[in-house]
Amino acid sequence: MLKLKGVFSALVTPFNEDGTVDYGALRANVNWQIEEGVSGVSPVGTTGESPTLSPEDHLKVIEETVAAVAGRVPVIAGTGANSTEEALHLTKAVQGLGVDATLQVTPYYNKPNAEGLYRHFSTIADLGVPVVLYNVPGRSAKEIPLEVVARLAQHPNVCAIKEAAGSVDRVSAIRQVAPDLTILSGDDSLTLPMISVGAEGVISVCSNVIPAEMSRLVAFALEGDYAAARTLHETYYPLFRDMFCDTNPIPVKAALAMMGRIRPVYRLPLCEPSAAHMELIRTTLTKLGLI
Repeated sequence: MLKLKGVFSALVTPFNEDGTVDYGALRANVNWQIEEGVSGVSPVGTTGESPTLSPEDHLKVIEETVAAVAGRVPVIAGTGANSTEEALHLTKAVQGLGVDATLQVTPYYNKPNAEGLYRHFSTIADLGVPVVLYNVPGRSAKEIPLEVVARLAQHPNVCAIKEAAGSVDRVSAIRQVAPDLTILSGDDSLTLPMISVGAEGVISVCSNVIPAEMSRLVAFALEGDYAAARTLHETYYPLFRDMFCDTNPIPVKAALAMMGRIRPVYRLPLCEPSAAHMELIRTTLTKLGLI
């Protein structure tokens, strides 16, 4: 089974001024991320503005990401949906593109029961592409119950879970019921404490901005050098905090625009941050020497 470990950047989707996808900036960001030492990339998740991408854009972004990666690191493609049929369609469509795994978000809005969740994820895993479960109740209004995680961990194609519920305790709880399932943090600021109790990395928003620094932090933690990891955590905690001063990915795209890496363009209903948030982001980036 695929073994995931380290920092996986939850890639932003850059747009041109007219709202079309800026594939040049996407490729440049992928190359920069890999050159700076990330373990892998994850296109078209929440940070990639998946809800506002058309089906054609969605698949094209994944295709272009795989091409830019060129086999250097694993690609975890976001192909989840709140409809099992749609998630199956997207996952089947990327099977031949060379992705290493798919990220499957908890079906949002319709709030399925435990059996429905199990059937949803297991049906997608049956396709044969390794699956990373994505537990994010703040977005989906539904947590994947521990008993469902335990059942899914028995599926040969369920390789990991991204934990973005804001709970370090949940890592220990999963370890109790599914000790062999890889756990990846979904919260930058909780990466260090999650690794200390058994997580093996992070699918990171902030690594879009600090790929090398985030990679070092996680490497130190995985090696058991918690003092060095804590120093980096404390240094970059203001960034971890302020990249969520507004709805993700609004702040991280604003930060990357300030760094000259993308244009500050979003697709509605997402839009630019307020003036106060822009000043906060700029101040934090300046203090950290990022701009």
